Amino acid sequence: MKSRALLTLLGLALVSLLLVDTGTVWARAGGGGSRGSRSYSAPARPSPVAPANPMSPARPSAQTAPSQPRPGIFGGLMTGIAGFALGGLIGSLLFGGMGYGLGGGVGLLEILLIGGGIFLLLRAFRGRHTAPEPAYAGAGASAYGAGDESQKWSSGATAVEALATSSDLERGIAHIRQMDPGFDPAAFALWAQRVFVDVQEGIGRRDMSALNDRLTPQEYARLQAQCDRLRGARQTNRVEQIQFKRAEVTEAWQESGQDWATVYVAASLVDYTLDDTTRNLVDGSRTPQDVEEYWTFTRPVGPKAWRLSAIQTS
Repeated sequence: MKSRALLTLLGLALVSLLLVDTGTVWARAGGGGSRGSRSYSAPARPSPVAPANPMSPARPSAQTAPSQPRPGIFGGLMTGIAGFALGGLIGSLLFGGMGYGLGGGVGLLEILLIGGGIFLLLRAFRGRHTAPEPAYAGAGASAYGAGDESQKWSSGATAVEALATSSDLERGIAHIRQMDPGFDPAAFALWAQRVFVDVQEGIGRRDMSALNDRLTPQEYARLQAQCDRLRGARQTNRVEQIQFKRAEVTEAWQESGQDWATVYVAASLVDYTLDDTTRNLVDGSRTPQDVEEYWTFTRPVGPKAWRLSAIQTS
């Protein structure tokens, strides 16, 4: 009995999964496609969102160097006395009979006075010319040798971080720019938003032929198959009120003579499916919902046309 009950539960679970999967077929452009060697890996997440009104980096105010402590009255007086005594002793020795000052010769007292005077003079001279340590590191020359303008805006910690190796995204963009110097990730993300809208409209028309030049052959066949299933079921998908919240390139790489780039898309939209005959709602909702997706594009290496190759939901 236990085995039979277990099989029944497994069967119900499988049917539930199939029903859920069938429901997603009729939604907007579904997930799938190829990401090359990264097809079975999760796409890179975007960096944390910056504050809505980030404070622009202002030039740090010129930090006045700590003022040199003025010698106190006692210190100045002692220095003067020491200098006077030292000068007098030396003058006495040189011009007072070559050694006949203070008892007719240079004794222990004279030696101590001379030594003390020299010590005080050296101490005063060193204190006057020794500059304090800077209040922060990284204000001078950069870690690469010569000072540059960027160092004026960074602290010591930032300078250390600049020595870190570049990220996978930065390396990928650099590789793409070797053959296409004009590649601009920001402009590319804006173009990807346009493709996002056009693909949804193609699903709504149940015809992807207008996007043949912006889809890989495999992705065109996959999305057109979704359109054919909608037509066969006599249903129409609608995606409306698209408002993009964020779009940025999160991955870029090269492999097998191909450029690849993945764009993270966050948007608010209305997604629902209607029955063609009754116009009743069969899936989705007319209430706006937030979506996060990753759209991957590819092309032969160089300044050629990009084509959508994969869609992944977050």
